[in-house]
Amino acid sequence: MAEKSVAGMSMVATEAARTGRERVARAAYELFSQAGVRSVGVDAVIEQAGTAKMTLYRNFPSKDDLILDFLRRREERWTHAWLVAETQRRGATPQEQLLAVFDVFGEWFQGPEFAGCSFLTTMIEISDRSHPVHQAAVTHLANIRCWLSELAGAAGIADADGFARKWHILMKGAIMSAQEGDTAAAARAREIAELVLESAAR
Repeated sequence: MAEKSVAGMSMVATEAARTGRERVARAAYELFSQAGVRSVGVDAVIEQAGTAKMTLYRNFPSKDDLILDFLRRREERWTHAWLVAETQRRGATPQEQLLAVFDVFGEWFQGPEFAGCSFLTTMIEISDRSHPVHQAAVTHLANIRCWLSELAGAAGIADADGFARKWHILMKGAIMSAQEGDTAAAARAREIAELVLESAAR
């Protein structure tokens, strides 16, 4: 009985630790998504999570670790579960999926929760290129280009990497223009994208 009791207590402790980590990570995700990583302090994360400071530092030894976890989750939710999934749903061909990026962006820009691209924002806020957070943001952006390059290759475009870089410039430019207040930024970028796609197809 004693062994079972100890095992049960161990399971409860493990679950509590897992729950505490998740609460902190979710709180950080929400705050970093809306306000960026520089202006949000660990105290704000702790308050949002409703946990003790010890819980945060037990799971994330530094704020940088918390930001890196945020960026990883952002890629899962924003890049894969939203952007890639939505373009696949809207486009039957690689060309249609590439153009659908801007249709998806158009709706995103109009939404009340639009706060720009977290990867771009983080890269700008942590401008030291040697910093692990800056490097992680750059890597996540590169992963988006990889996906674009795969679509370009599937569309029969010879220089898939070069095309992906041009397409990504349009995407990033549209996001920054939308942050300036241009609500038609996605539609304008799509017009240019159609010309780029037509030129690449030739």
